Amino acid sequence: MTTSDDELQKLLLTLSAQFRERLEKELPELHALAQQLLASSDSAVQQLILQGIREQLHKLAGAAGTFGYAELGVQARTLELSSADLLSASTAAQLQLHAQALQLFSQQDCVAQISDCNTPSAAPHINNSSELNRRIYILEPDQQLGESLQSTLQNFGYATEHVRTSVALRAVVNQQLPDVLIIDSHLDEENPDGLAFVRELTAQLPLPLPLLVISQQHDFDTRLRAVRVGVAGFFTKPLNFSALESRLDSIFVQQRGEPYRVLIIDDDLELSKRYRLVLDNAGMQVETLSQPQNIDEVMHRFNPEVVLLDVHMPLCSGPELAQIIRFNDAWLRVPIIYLSAETDISNQIKALLKAGDDFVTKPISDNALVASVLARAQRARLLSNALSRDSLTGLLKHADIKEQVAVEVERTARNGGSACVVMLDLDNFKQVNDRYGHAIGDNVIRALSNLLRQRLRRIDSLGRYGGEEFTVVLPDCNLEQAKNILDEIRQRFAELPFMAHDSSFNVTFSAGIAQSNSQSNANQLIELADQAMYAAKAAGRNQVLCSPA
Repeated sequence: MTTSDDELQKLLLTLSAQFRERLEKELPELHALAQQLLASSDSAVQQLILQGIREQLHKLAGAAGTFGYAELGVQARTLELSSADLLSASTAAQLQLHAQALQLFSQQDCVAQISDCNTPSAAPHINNSSELNRRIYILEPDQQLGESLQSTLQNFGYATEHVRTSVALRAVVNQQLPDVLIIDSHLDEENPDGLAFVRELTAQLPLPLPLLVISQQHDFDTRLRAVRVGVAGFFTKPLNFSALESRLDSIFVQQRGEPYRVLIIDDDLELSKRYRLVLDNAGMQVETLSQPQNIDEVMHRFNPEVVLLDVHMPLCSGPELAQIIRFNDAWLRVPIIYLSAETDISNQIKALLKAGDDFVTKPISDNALVASVLARAQRARLLSNALSRDSLTGLLKHADIKEQVAVEVERTARNGGSACVVMLDLDNFKQVNDRYGHAIGDNVIRALSNLLRQRLRRIDSLGRYGGEEFTVVLPDCNLEQAKNILDEIRQRFAELPFMAHDSSFNVTFSAGIAQSNSQSNANQLIELADQAMYAAKAAGRNQVLCSPA
């Protein structure tokens, strides 16, 4: 859940105040440890004191710069490295010099440094709203093409407005910003260069918008110009409506996707809180863990997509914990990012070779933290989707949608209520492939999957059961509700035009629905829905039938 800039500033200042209190406590502690080091002549005691000093300095080196005390962090890091060297081998003179340096470090006027240096800046804000208007403006001089595109996109559930001139587009944009702009690259004789218009228009917009371009040309120079003005999709005439809608769907899927899940493992509580606040404000879902021994429970429950892991912790090191995570095959794909004040390249490489994917050195700016985590999270989710989802439609694969049916059946049996399972199959699809080719058939399958995704709820599950057959799981839904939903989708789909060889055609589907009860199991429910679907085909196709309750 994101916060306003003012709220974020207040929260950051609160954390900064807490860090100031921590410094006012820890610096005198370091001073006392330095005095103990000077007073002791027992090498074993000196080693214990040095170890405590090093651990405390390591925390300060990692956190100070993040909270705005860059010079303090640099000094702490230098003293930490010196402490590490003395743990390996030291003389009395070296220990004395080190203790004196610690005393000077701990006696500096940090209160003045705090008030002067610590001016936290707002974290970058990422719009991750799940409620989208999905408003699309179409600038297309060709009246027939513009109206056809508008009608098609309305069938997919978009709010669309078609205009024929750049003046009209400016007027509607000034009135209300859309979510996507679709613009013909050739506007009219007086203003033929649509790409130049795109550049001029986007420079005046308060926010960047996804842009799709329709063009009569497909040469390299035209596409390069489109890229340079920020176009997200390039389509040539005759226009492939389903391909354009598929690109729109991918844009909106990315915008309305679930928040990325990030787990922060660090024994520095103030630093963890700050990282969490920054990532929360960037639209991510974040949990923190300070006790590494609880790693299994948190990983199973939270199922993170990225793990941020400190290298040095009291109970175990970051690389050791990373290896424990990698013991579980289910977590092999979860990227692990080390966050540490460790600057020694050889030590960083050793950590990465044991387990881990990236190494980020503290202190790290808010922008850099968000960018690093976002890049890894996006890649992790893409990989996960590639393994669990059908490559053509982006829907769940056969085994995964069957698993969703089983999960929903168990849930309704445990909690009461009802759920429906839908089996859906394209009518006469072999004729489409035979007449127009498999590439056009793929467009039909993709268009249906996109329409289902647009028209159903986020809590519903969609899967490609096989070939041209789909499975839908509708939680908290009865037969009447499910039939009304599927009938509306069926009617919308039947109206969609598909282009092939300069001609258009339409496709329909048949569907069967079964409702769960206390005695249901997943396989029986799928079978009942399948039987109802075949009954719909036998009754003439292009209809939805329900299995007897």
